[in-house]
Amino acid sequence: MTTEGVDGVIEVSGLSRRFGRSLALDGVQLDVPRGLVFGLVGENGAGKTTLIKHLLGLYRAQTGTVRVLGGDPVTQPVEVLSRIGYLSEDRDLPDWMRISELLNYLRAFYPTWDVALADRLRNDFDLDPQARIKSLSQGQRARVGLVGALAFRPDLLVLDEPSTGLDPIVRRDILAAIIRTIAEEGRTVFFSSHLLDEVERVADSVALIDRGRIVLSGPLDEIKRSHRRLTLRFDESQPQPPALAGTVVCDGFGRDWTAVCPGPIEAVAMQAAGLGGRIVEDQTPSLDEIFVAQVGSRRHASVEG
Repeated sequence: MTTEGVDGVIEVSGLSRRFGRSLALDGVQLDVPRGLVFGLVGENGAGKTTLIKHLLGLYRAQTGTVRVLGGDPVTQPVEVLSRIGYLSEDRDLPDWMRISELLNYLRAFYPTWDVALADRLRNDFDLDPQARIKSLSQGQRARVGLVGALAFRPDLLVLDEPSTGLDPIVRRDILAAIIRTIAEEGRTVFFSSHLLDEVERVADSVALIDRGRIVLSGPLDEIKRSHRRLTLRFDESQPQPPALAGTVVCDGFGRDWTAVCPGPIEAVAMQAAGLGGRIVEDQTPSLDEIFVAQVGSRRHASVEG
């Protein structure tokens, strides 16, 4: 299999997945170009791990298609998976091995294993090669897993909730390693997280997933530029959130309200003026604010429907 010239590292189209009566993925559409750090954002149970298992060929698509690095991870596992580095959320490593033994074991599977890179990462992460896996903390296990996933210089690195249970210093170490060893070399990182500040700090592009559906997807800068956080002040106290078309959430009390607007603000300003209000502050919202607004608006609409 050749994938020369393939720009779409991950191509998911119309992917749906049911477990019994539960719809885990609902018509997921996702395209991840080469050379990006791509963050998949969602609450626990939103469908992030289920989607990742499809990318790794652990689940066969019930509806839709999945292609990774130009191939089908289910029917071409050797060709596809040999080019993917993966760190699972559960940090499943053999407890009886020492760190050095585990890295030597993994080295045998990958012709592209870079011994110098593995040693550098191990030193950067302050890992004792003679330490047994069973004696490691959760953060140390994550670092060992990351060394194993990075050392053969994969074309695609997939991380499922890489910061689970880690302290902030370790989280920064992991993110720095991702940026330094993958993104700067033009390869691709796909990681899931419910920590939106972490995603905002490192991702080039993001997809927001809620209850199995992609709510929003695109370059992070464009998503942020396309949304505004507006502070509105009214002449009189408002007993309930003012109805302003074009906003996805409006919160506050009395005369002061904050709205998130995913488009031009002119219509919002005109409507607010009709209610005796005006925009007193216009700022770029955080990814967390955008996610809360989009997901909250969607759930509110589904309840009303």
